Amino acid sequence: MAVSVAAEWSAIANRYYRKQEIYRMAWHNVELSGHKVACARFGGMIAIIRDDTKIVRLRSEPARPKLLIFRSSGLLVASITWDRPGGRLIAMGWSDEEILHCVMQDGSVFRYDVHGKLLPDKVWFGQECWDQGIMECIIWGNGIVCLTEANAVFCIPDLGSPQFVKLAQLTLEDPPHCMAIIEPQHTVSGSVEVLLAVESTVMVVDGGSIQDQGTTIGPLGKMVASPNGSYVACFTHDGRLLVVTSDFSKTISEFDTQSALPPEQLIWCGMDSVLLYSDDSVLMVGPYGDWTKYTYDEPVVLIPECDGVRILSNTFMEFLQRVPDTTVSIFSIGSTSPGAMLYDAYDHFAKRNAKADESIRMVGSSIPDAVEACIDAAGQEFRMELQDTLMRAAVYGRTFCRRFSKTRIRETCKTLRILNGVRDPNVGIPLTLQQLKVLTLPVLIERLVNEHKHLLAIRMSEYMGLSPETVVVHWAGAMITAATSVPDPELCNLLLEKLKMYSVSYAAIAAHAYRNGRRTLAALLLEHEPRSSEQVPLLTSMGEEEKALGKAIKSGDTDLVYFTLFHLWQKKSPSEFTRAVQDKPLARNLFIAYARQNEPDVLKKFFASIGQLHRVGELLLWEAWAQSKNPVTRQGSPLQGPRIRLIEEAQRLFSHSKEHDFEAKACDEQARLLKIQQELEAKTGKAIFVDTSVSDTIRTCIVLKNHREAQRIRVEFKVVPDKRFYWLKVLALAYIKDWDALEKFSKERRPPVGFKPFVEACLQEGQTSEALKYIQKLSDPEEKAEAYAQAGMAKEAAEVAAQAKDSEILGRLKLTFGQSTTAAALFDSIRDRLSLQGG
Repeated sequence: MAVSVAAEWSAIANRYYRKQEIYRMAWHNVELSGHKVACARFGGMIAIIRDDTKIVRLRSEPARPKLLIFRSSGLLVASITWDRPGGRLIAMGWSDEEILHCVMQDGSVFRYDVHGKLLPDKVWFGQECWDQGIMECIIWGNGIVCLTEANAVFCIPDLGSPQFVKLAQLTLEDPPHCMAIIEPQHTVSGSVEVLLAVESTVMVVDGGSIQDQGTTIGPLGKMVASPNGSYVACFTHDGRLLVVTSDFSKTISEFDTQSALPPEQLIWCGMDSVLLYSDDSVLMVGPYGDWTKYTYDEPVVLIPECDGVRILSNTFMEFLQRVPDTTVSIFSIGSTSPGAMLYDAYDHFAKRNAKADESIRMVGSSIPDAVEACIDAAGQEFRMELQDTLMRAAVYGRTFCRRFSKTRIRETCKTLRILNGVRDPNVGIPLTLQQLKVLTLPVLIERLVNEHKHLLAIRMSEYMGLSPETVVVHWAGAMITAATSVPDPELCNLLLEKLKMYSVSYAAIAAHAYRNGRRTLAALLLEHEPRSSEQVPLLTSMGEEEKALGKAIKSGDTDLVYFTLFHLWQKKSPSEFTRAVQDKPLARNLFIAYARQNEPDVLKKFFASIGQLHRVGELLLWEAWAQSKNPVTRQGSPLQGPRIRLIEEAQRLFSHSKEHDFEAKACDEQARLLKIQQELEAKTGKAIFVDTSVSDTIRTCIVLKNHREAQRIRVEFKVVPDKRFYWLKVLALAYIKDWDALEKFSKERRPPVGFKPFVEACLQEGQTSEALKYIQKLSDPEEKAEAYAQAGMAKEAAEVAAQAKDSEILGRLKLTFGQSTTAAALFDSIRDRLSLQGG
């Protein structure tokens, strides 16, 4: 048997490849050569439509084309008459979610599910694409790239949220020879990179740049990136197949195809080889220039997978892959690997041949490796009889190996049952073990659900220990959609009978019923939902807001209460909303707390509706304060108008109640001050007044020598007493070093603050000579002595202190001069003299 298995392989260098038939196609009268074909990855659906760029014989089919969707085994799933506007169909392809995307010449994209239902969310590449027209398009698992006739490149990087972007602008006179992409998950930038063959080089275009790779291998007729984005296979104008690194800096291999015509298809078979299809033959080229050719008597379509290539023709589907290493080790002719010897031992054992004992002894201590090899090889096989034989050989070997885990065999058997179940022609998903690992079991189950294979999906979920809830809910929704003639109570009882053995979300099923216009059925199902978090959203969408609010409050879930409250606010009038929450303290308080932080406008309306105008005024003041913190608002006085209006409105609201006279007066003063500050900024051209206090505004006017405005503000607000005004003016005049004005100001009348502020202001600005003018006018000896000390005049300070006959002052003055030994000695001598006189 080992010889028969290995005889099917093709050797390329030191690698083996095998091509095995998966299905005989169930369709009839399908001629792929005259159709556009799109095949989903991971054994997914096949979509075909007549190619209007080719001349085909119509036989008995209608002149209007049809979009046909098949399973991989050729079973028809949907047939849709193609009547979409938008010009010529440029390309179609399946996304990772098995949504068929049809890209039209005008940039519109129509989306279909696996049943041929047109999805409502239409995608469009924008006006520029509509004006220029799309010339070429590439669709990958999660995005679309298109090239317009004006050589502009557009991209939808995420089909989950289909927003188009224009990539870096090209300046080309002629269109590129060909286009390829490197998917985002394989690029350093994380965004798609578009490869354009331009003359003899390759340009790499992404969202922000265009890079000329500086290569001279072109012109290129075809390009395709490897599955991991590390390499690019290129077909040159002179018939050479080159494999280069993705940055085109190094050529990995070169093969002369001896044909200058570009192939119809150029794809990778895993990471090991490249396939070229043309003239009814598939040429496989290995990494070292070795090759093999497969000839067909009918047209084929190559479908790349992560571990091989599906080959689709009019009558069959095959899978071409590199033979797994464990399979090679067991079935290669003359193999003496542990796996091969264990398989041979089991073959003798099954035939009741005594050589079985001798063969198993030859395996020796390598039995665990042999068992693992048989298990792995079984997982890689499509033929169930060979799977069975390999697994039996593994079980046979395990009896001689106590430490080998039973779980490994059991899990592989489960996986094989899953794979064999979905490979059945009625299901038509020819997955390999490697593809299942990449796709994952939950995604496979989701695909079965979308294809309405509910029973199989439920059995698989239960068999593999997964929750069947998603499957059951989808089945119930499909049942509701289909059973349009069944009365609501009867259908509800039928669904409850089927669903009672599962833990499912009745709210999700009720939501589906409601969307299908069966409100009564939705209400009946919703009564069986135990979770308030599921009940409340549906009740609100059904218009039962007050009932939803009661259930949300009863649940104690504040998020649910918030959700219901805002739904109520949006749907009901203010009076109805107020009535709904007035007798529900928890709901009312939660609404106020949330709206205060996040929706102040909503809270204003609420307070106004319940007659609490002063609380609306408070919110307006908070809004005005927030605007004052906005850097944009602070850039100029013209932007203060909205703030002033907010404060004036708050003053008006406060004035409605005598209890808030203080707030009303404060708002009035603040608004008037802002207006004056706005005028001052407009006159001076300096944004330095707004949001300063009355005192600071006066001081700034004085600094700008606008004494008239300073006096006007003082009179306007009557909040600046004489002493504070003197302080402000003294400090301001000293700051601008207007010493003449300062001296004149000191002589206007006896300063109510004395002359000490004059002294301090002069000293603060480093003007000792000016300060002396006012030090002499100080009447308090202590202040006078300290002023001299601050001016650094130790002798004068000592003389004043001596006249005051206060030793305590002398001590403080001594500390003021610190390390000055001369000053210290002077103060000590005077203090000693005072002590003697006192004695």
